[in-house]
Amino acid sequence: MNDAPQILVLGSLNMDLLLRVPRAPQAGETLIGHSLALLPGGKGGNQAVSCARQGASVRLLARIGDDADGRALRDALARDGIVLDALQVDPQEPTGRALVMLEDSAQNRIVVLPGANAALQADEAALAQQLQGAQFFVTQLESPLPVVLAAVAAAHRAGCPVLLNPSPMQPLPDSLWPQLDTLVVNEVEAAAYAGCAVTTPEEAAAAGQVLRARGVARVVVTLGAQGAVTVEQGGCRWQPAPQVHAVDTTAAGDTFAGALAVALAAGQSLAEATARGVRAAAVCVTRVGAQVSIPTAAEIDAQAQLPAVKELP
Repeated sequence: MNDAPQILVLGSLNMDLLLRVPRAPQAGETLIGHSLALLPGGKGGNQAVSCARQGASVRLLARIGDDADGRALRDALARDGIVLDALQVDPQEPTGRALVMLEDSAQNRIVVLPGANAALQADEAALAQQLQGAQFFVTQLESPLPVVLAAVAAAHRAGCPVLLNPSPMQPLPDSLWPQLDTLVVNEVEAAAYAGCAVTTPEEAAAAGQVLRARGVARVVVTLGAQGAVTVEQGGCRWQPAPQVHAVDTTAAGDTFAGALAVALAAGQSLAEATARGVRAAAVCVTRVGAQVSIPTAAEIDAQAQLPAVKELP
């Protein structure tokens, strides 16, 4: 692993309660479900696992409770080779949990109980030490926003490229955008932050240009089954996705972000890295669960080639 890309991830860890149902119940309705399973999740954990399974050396800054869920999550991350010396254990708050209701249509509905995630801490000295040697810093918004903003600023000062996936979406200060090397947003997030509709690749490119104008170096807009659109100084490109039978979209965005970050850290172009992310997400959605559905590099390599990239205005 000496030549492996070095990635620092800051984010949440949750134990997912995966409830499989025929469809979501209406208000006041009772349904008979299919099954209930406890599976490792959380956006920080998912992205760290995605990076690790792409061959990166990954350190995770996160917080768990001193409970059975926390120990199970820690053990699962260790099995993927993730360095956990920055993992915090909260003596009072329980490990975060997420209730994931998965319909037969592959649509999911998620409610998160942050627990220990809400108490995540990251002082400047510790961040500086953890960023040493890192080739990318990856984070999301399931952790306290002040902690995320401070960590992004620390990475930016250290010269470490920052990949932000602003999910769950919340207002962000104008000062954040110029600190980002790569912004990864889905169509809903892109529309909200750019203030325009995003349903087609062309609209995604327009939204990405709005976000780039705020100082972001590179923007990737993910469009689910339509693939992803990249916006950078060299132009806008659409990478269509392969046709697959999706059974669960949980962690698809995190899988994409992790694969993208590792490819960029390894020196690939944004177009090449985005293609890698699209292929990874296409495998992920064919499986049920969060971290259990994230593919390895070999599994992605075994997939068929993607449709050709298309230039956008």
